[in-house]
Amino acid sequence: MKVLTAIGGMAALVALANPAEAATARRGIFGKMTDGRTVASVTLTNAKGVSATVVAYGAMLQALVMPDRNGRKADVILGYDNMGDYIAKGQFFGATVGRFANRLAEGRFRLDGRSFQTPVNDGKNALHGGTVGFDKVLWDVVSVKDGPTASVTLRYVSRDGDQGYPGKMTVDATYALDERNNLTIEYVATSDAPTIANITNHSYWNLSGEGAPNGAMGHRVTIPAQAYLPTDAGAIPTGDFKSVAGTVFDFRTPQTVGDRVRDARDQQIVFGRGYDHNWVIGREVTRDQHLMARVYDPASGRGFELWSNQPGLQFYSGNFLDGTTHGKAKRIYREGDAIVMEPQIFPDSPNQKGFPNARLDPGQTYRNVMTYRLTTGGAAAPKKR
Repeated sequence: MKVLTAIGGMAALVALANPAEAATARRGIFGKMTDGRTVASVTLTNAKGVSATVVAYGAMLQALVMPDRNGRKADVILGYDNMGDYIAKGQFFGATVGRFANRLAEGRFRLDGRSFQTPVNDGKNALHGGTVGFDKVLWDVVSVKDGPTASVTLRYVSRDGDQGYPGKMTVDATYALDERNNLTIEYVATSDAPTIANITNHSYWNLSGEGAPNGAMGHRVTIPAQAYLPTDAGAIPTGDFKSVAGTVFDFRTPQTVGDRVRDARDQQIVFGRGYDHNWVIGREVTRDQHLMARVYDPASGRGFELWSNQPGLQFYSGNFLDGTTHGKAKRIYREGDAIVMEPQIFPDSPNQKGFPNARLDPGQTYRNVMTYRLTTGGAAAPKKR
């Protein structure tokens, strides 16, 4: 419904809420844990043909369906269609990762003069919280809402000493979908003792459709960063801030991922087997969101802008998808079949001088909010002559 109003002497059309166009949240059951516990799911759907399915295991985004420029719908994130594969094969598909996302050198950090050791699960380093991080536990569904914005909130309470981290941490993960095709993921955490926090989402995107044979290397990516963090061979930042100018890490203007992802002339590409680095968007967490990246798929016309309040963007080009697993479309996942973009605090921040502060004290609230502004109407790619 629309009404005509006057603003400053000028007529304007104002859209009123139409209950028929309100986004919906539908509860379901995705499967069971090995101990018999039920794994809940919630599917958020809007009137524009976009739907997001959230599963309580790992507080993960299990599916995201959106139309292409011709209205054809496809699931655009990688993953499995059953609990057994998530438990057996993992790979962080769509998962919430933490307590500390990304890497900690040798799994260690210090707080208030004390040393803490977390499990190492990536060579000699810790990755995404340890061997049983937030991605491998069952979260509770605490709120499900319909309305102009449909949402689901999940909660996990991580005990003191969980994976070696101090303090009992309570984490809420909220997924929300509105009628403007904004998918927002918000992580909020508190702790009863000093600890560290870096929580993000690890969805693998292929905007041509999960399992599409052309993969994601044709995606056009823009990252508004002047610098990135070079790493050692184990993907731990060296502590340097390197200008992107004149390098294959310069995405300040749109670049096709596959054009430079295998350029062995850059030692950093060799270390990461492609892109697996943190771009420096800022130096601290901000109150408001800012642009982190734009992604566009010329083949389908689908795209998104990613906004967040975080200072770093980890861009990973799916380098370790090795053809040993297959997903929802029953197609093999190969290197380059998806990309991952994770707003976060810098990798190994607790061990690096000049990096953003990852400390979380009692009475403080950790917050990472990211919004995917989904677009479905991009122009067709020009034909090659």
